[in-house]
Amino acid sequence: MKSNRLMSLDALRGFDMFFIMGLSGFITALCALCPGDVSEAVAQSMKHVAWDGLYHHDTIFPLFLFLAGVSFPFSYASQREKGASTKSIVIKIVKRAVILVFLGMIYNGLLKLNFDNMRYASVLARIGIAWMVAALLYVNFGIKMRAAICVVILLGYALLTKYVAAPDVVNASPLSLEGNIVGYIDRLFLPGRLLYNNHFDPEGLLSALPAVVTAMLGIFTGELIRLPQNRLSGNRKALYMLAGAVALAIVAIIGKNYVPINKMLWSSTFVCAVGAYSLVMMAVFYYVIDVRGYKSWTLVLRVVGMNSITIYLAQRIIGFKGIANFFVGGVANALPEDWAALVLQGGYMVVCWLFLYFLYRKNTFLKV
Repeated sequence: MKSNRLMSLDALRGFDMFFIMGLSGFITALCALCPGDVSEAVAQSMKHVAWDGLYHHDTIFPLFLFLAGVSFPFSYASQREKGASTKSIVIKIVKRAVILVFLGMIYNGLLKLNFDNMRYASVLARIGIAWMVAALLYVNFGIKMRAAICVVILLGYALLTKYVAAPDVVNASPLSLEGNIVGYIDRLFLPGRLLYNNHFDPEGLLSALPAVVTAMLGIFTGELIRLPQNRLSGNRKALYMLAGAVALAIVAIIGKNYVPINKMLWSSTFVCAVGAYSLVMMAVFYYVIDVRGYKSWTLVLRVVGMNSITIYLAQRIIGFKGIANFFVGGVANALPEDWAALVLQGGYMVVCWLFLYFLYRKNTFLKV
């Protein structure tokens, strides 16, 4: 049976994960060798914004969630073609979410059995929960209803975060780290430890709601790409993605005057801003790889993209840094400090990639 996997999807996911796999550190080290305003700005973009604003590093997580959404219409169609019932698909959706939440707990140290001080919120839990809700909406509602739900969520969340402050904090802005309602909900209902001074968690409960829209934007994009070529050409699909990106960017630019772009809160304007970025990236990768057919260069990215959860977890478990030091540490020690940082970061990336390439050659993939 011919695979219906989008090569551009795997490649873009790999591009995204490369920044988690050491590319951000490599770029930062490279910028240190070329001091100047431009290199300083690029290096700064490899970090997270402290609160309001948007750097490139803030796009990595939402792009991954967006791509999880893109893949679902293809997965759903494949399951339907194999005769899967709605009930079995729903069970599979929920099971996947539960597994991701559990893996997120493993990542955060579940096996240490220190439950009182454990952080239960996680990146993987956010992906699992937001993707699950978006997938269930896709299974149960048509595109117009889902679009309306997205608008209601974004408007409702924007009003809530702008005007409702945490009742347990005095004289703090609803849009501040101290006074936002998002952290208050987590303090009430989320067990264990919260990431920031046990007061706020960026992957908490309430902010999962707008993250559903991020996943849903990916699903809308997947639906667009799945349209038959005789109905809509690949060129037009890419153009429609770019048009959608422009529309979302305009909303984000106008909306940030009322609700700031804020990853920690996963604000409604943040959803629009990173949605625009994600659509642009998807349009470019889809056009170059799947429309124009330039595919040979994508292997280095697909090796990572097809085992993205594996490398995310493996970096927590396997000492890739020590392995890299074993092979390139001597060279690094013989170099000036800035060059040594570049060599060590490059060695780390290569070791991680070779680990994934070994799995790729063995046709071994962690599927959740």
